[in-house]
Amino acid sequence: MLKGFRDFLLRGNVLDLAVGVIIGAAFTAVTSSLADDVLTPLIAALFGTPDYSELAIGPIRIGNLINALIAFLITAFALYFFVVLPVNEFKERFAATQEAAPQLSNEEKLLIEIRDALRSNGGRVSGG
Repeated sequence: MLKGFRDFLLRGNVLDLAVGVIIGAAFTAVTSSLADDVLTPLIAALFGTPDYSELAIGPIRIGNLINALIAFLITAFALYFFVVLPVNEFKERFAATQEAAPQLSNEEKLLIEIRDALRSNGGRVSGG
């Protein structure tokens, strides 16, 4: 019973998921700081500090929802322009360098081997 549990824990998918969750939690602090400490003060300096927490439609208080949506949009903006776009550009550049070296097909590799064998035998074909 413990062996099965150990095998389950050591399976690659579980470890990858655990690492992803931990990295995600740490990255949340970075993106939150970027949004809260950099972008929000810039927006506040340009447009004033928006606070809709007191906004209500009758008994329904929607101000906190609007504040949360604004915070979400600022965070999404920060993630997209400071993380997603640079990573995608890095991937494209890396893929371009990988494509620069052409991959030979099996037929091309075989022809190269035949050519090299003929060169090493002085052009003579050896019978087998």
